[in-house]
Amino acid sequence: MAKTVELLKARPGEIPVDASQLRPGVHVRLPVPWLAHQFLFNSFVIETEDQARQIAAMKLPLLFCEVTRCRLPPLPTRQVSAPPDPISEEEKARLAALTAKQLADKHERIRAMTTIREHLETTQKHYVGASKAVGSAFKSFDVDPKESISEITRVSTKSTKLLLTDVDSAIVLIAEKGQSDGFAAHALSVMTLSLLLGKQARLPEEALRTLGVGALLHDIGQSAISTSILRNTERNKHEEAAYMTHCRIGHESVTRSGNTSQPLLEAILHHHERFDGSGFPDRLVGEGIHIAARVIAIANRFDNLANPIDYRSALSPSEALSRMWVREKSAFDPVLLQLFVRAMGVYPPGSIVQLSDGRVGAVVVSATTEKPLCPQVMIYEPEVPRHQAIIIDLAAENSVKIDHALRLLDRSNDELDYLLPRRRMSWFATEGPA
Repeated sequence: MAKTVELLKARPGEIPVDASQLRPGVHVRLPVPWLAHQFLFNSFVIETEDQARQIAAMKLPLLFCEVTRCRLPPLPTRQVSAPPDPISEEEKARLAALTAKQLADKHERIRAMTTIREHLETTQKHYVGASKAVGSAFKSFDVDPKESISEITRVSTKSTKLLLTDVDSAIVLIAEKGQSDGFAAHALSVMTLSLLLGKQARLPEEALRTLGVGALLHDIGQSAISTSILRNTERNKHEEAAYMTHCRIGHESVTRSGNTSQPLLEAILHHHERFDGSGFPDRLVGEGIHIAARVIAIANRFDNLANPIDYRSALSPSEALSRMWVREKSAFDPVLLQLFVRAMGVYPPGSIVQLSDGRVGAVVVSATTEKPLCPQVMIYEPEVPRHQAIIIDLAAENSVKIDHALRLLDRSNDELDYLLPRRRMSWFATEGPA
């Protein structure tokens, strides 16, 4: 009831209008619940005469107009002595058929959102369990490294099967930073991204299994590094030297566990090597770096850009990809980096974007290769319950497109809670290596 009363109140910048003042180019807000009408939005600029007629047919006692959003001003108020032109029965039938189709399309959108939400929830449940298992394995690694690696291998095997069948949901969860254990969450994200890239690179199944384990263990050596050093974004040369030892420490720890898989050990030791020779610890160059380490280097860098120690420097997924492609391209295997960018898309799932009509949304399903700039976007519309949130498939919409990606830090908490509800804490805000 309170929500309905709120809809009937004029908002800043709005004026009341009646249906006789509507025409294409006029902005209108319908003060009724979203499910009570056939239009995609409660608030929009009228595009056609049909829309104006359909709104008139709703016989709403009150409408609102935000004048600054109008392309044309509302028509003058119709005088009482000038009744509206009658509508023929044929026209009424046509408008009724149009309305029925729009309502059917609207309910189809709700079903699509329900499916996407179910996929997210399934993936989220797996992530919660996997995060706990990985976190527990990390904590017991020094006591029983062999069993810890066995548990991590089980997580990797299960994740490979689940996450790669629903990559979009997995990447949305990475963008949402929905886990509570920073070290484990970062490891899971790097594993997911590494598996995605490994699959794009057509690595064989056995190599993917090893890659998943290596990605989960890539920072295991950080457990021996002081938290104050790990959290310091402005390390001096001595602190940086100490930080750089985590690669060898991790390599030695896993070697002592009895695991002698060369690809696994290479991934842990050399995930900070750079294709141009600028990395550490051995300043390897090009294909002298094992492919598992080259893959993990890309996944690790992407996640650190999107979820850095200092949240104020966090980049959106699309910004992180752009940084790696434009400014850091020489550091990574060019073929693998190209595959990674192609797999993630111009606007990866989890990106917050602004549309050409001024609305804000979150990418929830990747674009197709045929239309790489047209993903599916969930719209921030506070009047629409989130479980019924509007999803626009931009590949099927001609009237709207993405203008640009937005920085998460510039968005309000209300927007982020609506669009990325699992984004409850930053991974770097918890104890343990990041």
